Formats: sequence, C-alpha cells, structure tokens
Amino acid sequence: MPEMPPPKILIVDDEVAQMRALCNTLKDHGYETVGFSSPTAALAALQKTEFDLILSDLMMPEVNGIELLQTALKFSPNLVGIIMTGEGTITTAVESMKSGALDYILKPFKLSAILPVLERALAVRRLRLQNEALEREVRSRTSQLEAANKELEAFSYSVSHDLRAPLRHIGSFAKLIEESETSLSPTGKRYLELVTGAAGRMSQLIDDLLNFSRNSRAEIRRMNIPLQEMVEKIIGELGPDTEGRNIVWKKGPLPTVQADRILLQQAITNLLLNAIKYTRGRNPAEIEIGSLNDSDHEVTVFVRDNGAGFDMKYADKLFGVFQRLHSSDEFEGTGIGLANVRRIIARHGGRTWGEGKVNEGATFYFTLPK
Repeated sequence: MPEMPPPKILIVDDEVAQMRALCNTLKDHGYETVGFSSPTAALAALQKTEFDLILSDLMMPEVNGIELLQTALKFSPNLVGIIMTGEGTITTAVESMKSGALDYILKPFKLSAILPVLERALAVRRLRLQNEALEREVRSRTSQLEAANKELEAFSYSVSHDLRAPLRHIGSFAKLIEESETSLSPTGKRYLELVTGAAGRMSQLIDDLLNFSRNSRAEIRRMNIPLQEMVEKIIGELGPDTEGRNIVWKKGPLPTVQADRILLQQAITNLLLNAIKYTRGRNPAEIEIGSLNDSDHEVTVFVRDNGAGFDMKYADKLFGVFQRLHSSDEFEGTGIGLANVRRIIARHGGRTWGEGKVNEGATFYFTLPK
C-alpha cells in the first residue's frame, strides 16, 4: 500500500517564537506544519494549499482567531479548526465552538494535552470527507436512478403502445370475421374464440405489467386510513365480480393505518379478487378479512378463504412475477396480482406471506408499521 502523507497543519500565532516551537514539536510527531505570524498571510496560503487542520491563536492584532477560522471555513469547509488561548474561560470555549472550532487548547502548551486533541480533530476531518464523498455518491446514484426510471417509464409506454396496436388489429379482424356472413365450421368458430381469448389475455398482461412497473416508482403519500371503511368500499365495487355467487363475507375489526390510499386499496383489491377467483367452486364461498394486533411495532391484516388453497412447499413462489400454482385452464390470471401486493407492502416497510392447504383454502397476510 502507498504510504499516507502526513497530516498538514496550518499554525497561526503572532508570537513568532511560540509558533515556530509548536511547528517544530509537531513535526517531530509526524505532522507536516506550516506556520504564520500573520492571519492575512495564513488566509492567502489557505487559498493555494489544502490543509487538514488549523491551529489559531485567539488574540491577534490583525484578525482574531474566531474571525480567522470563520473566513478559513469559507475557503475550505472540511477544515477542522482548533483555537489556542491563554484565557481559559468558559466564554472563550463557547465562542470558539460557535465560530466552528472543534476544540480549544490552553497556553502554555502541554504536549500530552495537544496530541489527543489533534488526533480527535483528524478523525473528525476524515469523517467529514467520508460523508462528503458518500453524499456525492448518493447524489450521483440518485441522478442515475432518476434517469433510469424516466427511461423505464418511456420504455413502458412505448411497449404498451407498440403491443396494443397489433392486439387491437387482431381483436378487430376477429370481430369482423365473427360478424361477417362467412360460414365457419364449429372448428373454425372454436379457433376464432381461442384467438379472441388470447388477445384479451395479452391485453390484460400488458395492463398488469404496466401497473407492476408503476408501483415501483409511484411516490408514497402516507395518510391515516380507516381500513374498515376502505374494505367496505372495495367489496361494494367488486359487485360485478361476485354477481351470481353465493359469498359469505366475514369482516373482523380493522384498524386505522398510515399508508398510501391508492396503493393500499390496490393491494387489498388484489387480495380480495384472488380470494373470489379461487373460491369459484365453493357454495357458499367464505372470505374473511381481519387483523391481528400481536405486535407493538406493526399491524397484521389477513384475507382468508375456503377455496382451492395451495401446497405449502410452493409457498416461496406465491409472490413472484408470473408465478402461478394453478393452470390457466383452472383459474384465469397473469400471475402478477400477488407480486403487486408484495411490492406495494414492501414499499410501505411491511411484509407479506401466505399459508394454505390444497382444497382447504388459503390465508394471505401483510403487515404495516404502526
């Protein structure tokens, strides 16, 4: 490893003999020192050379140590200043700290007192430089992320438009064939249904992918949300999806939570639609939504059903994009609904998981921080 250069200290004291003695002493202890008896000359040197530390006498004829330090920090914000004083008063210490000094040392000097102060000052200097580098890195990464998000958004809309156009053509021509006087055999009609169905599923997949992409970028706007009211509203809006079904809704007490209203409503809607879909073969279907208050740090909400369930050995696949535990012949879907739930809840700082048993129903849980 290359050898690190010695720390560079600027020493300013109008008592020339004392300034030179301090320079020589600190050189013997591994510091590179530059001394001035004039604050004006010291400031001129600061504009040309970078120093790690500045040791300045408090009382000087041209500029006092506090004024010198305040000006020096304008040139070099990460410079660490130490005031030297013979007064030794609390007022001096307070004024020194207000000026931006890290510490002060008393005259006459004792080496055993100066060296620990210098070591602490250098540690602070290193920390400031590391923080500055980290802030630059964060700004750079944030800028890159914002640019990538903009590109992703533009790409999403472009893909959406480019994919929808041929799908619209497929749907339109299929409808024209269906409405034309052309006689189709039963096999031909079946093929036409398959084409129309595939185009519809593709259109739904595009919508789901766009929603999944947006949910990773949407700004979180937290507010107090009474979950009881939100769930009642969602169930009411799901009327067309439950028409003709015998569904028994069970609603336990639900708390007020802090979350983004739009995103949380989407997550709960997805969970309830999931339960409606997988209880299709049940009469009656039973769907329960409730909460557990078993933690001081988070609230747990669950959606339970008596539907098709799943094998727990595949539980790790439940929330993956395009991961489905049932064939599309049994239950329609694109495999993105639960992935959306996980992404939304994760962005709120919560967790998601599921429990189930084949043909005995499933329960999906999510948590939100209190």
